[in-house]
Amino acid sequence: MRELFPAKQVMGFAFSLLLTVIALAVYFFDMSFQTGMIILLLTAFVQAGVQLTVFMHAGETEDKAAIYTNVYYGVIIALITIFGTLLTMVWDMG
Repeated sequence: MRELFPAKQVMGFAFSLLLTVIALAVYFFDMSFQTGMIILLLTAFVQAGVQLTVFMHAGETEDKAAIYTNVYYGVIIALITIFGTLLTMVWDMG
């Protein structure tokens, strides 16, 4: 019976709930902007990693290197897009 219980998924769900509560604490404790953004960014990236590995089973296939390479590539493209937009539109360096 123990092998039928999805312990990994239950622990991943509990950890996701904990990360959500930590992110909500930023709002309820009225933190400064810098502290709040750091906490929100950290919890968001950790939760994305938990979702990718636990629920999307990214590390359980034989082509996991290709999957993680594509994820890293997507993150790099997203960061370039975000910071490029900030440089040109907000910080007026374009």
